[in-house]
Amino acid sequence: MSYSVGQVAGVAGVTVRTLHHYDDIGLLVPSERSHAGHRRYSDADLDRLQQILFYRELGFPLEEVAALLDDPDTDPRVHLRRQHELLTARIEKLQKMAEAVEHAMEARKMGINLTPEEKFEVFGDKDPEQYAEEAEQRWGGTDAYTESQRRAASYTKEDWKRIQAEVDDWQERYAALVAAGEQPSGEAAMDLAEEHRRHVSRWYFEVSYEMHKCFAEMYVSDERFKAYYDSMRPGLAEHLKDAIFANAVRHSS
Repeated sequence: MSYSVGQVAGVAGVTVRTLHHYDDIGLLVPSERSHAGHRRYSDADLDRLQQILFYRELGFPLEEVAALLDDPDTDPRVHLRRQHELLTARIEKLQKMAEAVEHAMEARKMGINLTPEEKFEVFGDKDPEQYAEEAEQRWGGTDAYTESQRRAASYTKEDWKRIQAEVDDWQERYAALVAAGEQPSGEAAMDLAEEHRRHVSRWYFEVSYEMHKCFAEMYVSDERFKAYYDSMRPGLAEHLKDAIFANAVRHSS
């Protein structure tokens, strides 16, 4: 049984030009020629073509493919074992790539799927996505960031309203506490610091006391956060930082 170059091209999914090229460089020389000089391929030729295409799919250059297939000390079983190993490695690599893409897709979800009008209704003049790109750059590879994006992606307009209402209520109570002269190490201040930690844990990701202390440092070291908290009451950022630290000590003792 022999096959024409056109038949082989159709079965293997390659072009006639490719088969001609393989013949010209000695990589796949047809076993037969018709009386008119046309190429005719045997079953053994098709087996060799399958091997060629396999190695090409894995990125081997043609000269390396030829060397592999024409090695007199290599029997077909060795090729099969090598192919199995290469395929297994490729599968593992592709699985890791797929996981990386999934994580990237998850991280790209802003999670605030609201219209501009709804965002204004919920958040007022604050843009909830203002620092999204910076946050992804700083924390995009962390479990906390991934978890916060996963949760946020599921929230409805009503959820965001509830979150914002909790924030507004907490801010009002903390500003009043500072205005009343309460000390950061007092029970009332530490209780509000704990409420702050639990709010983030409930809606975004689990915040440990050590992580909460890192946040507190950022609230005074980053001018944008400091300005945000101090706008509620002058000195509130520093007061909150001290309350968060005191609360962490309270829960570690």
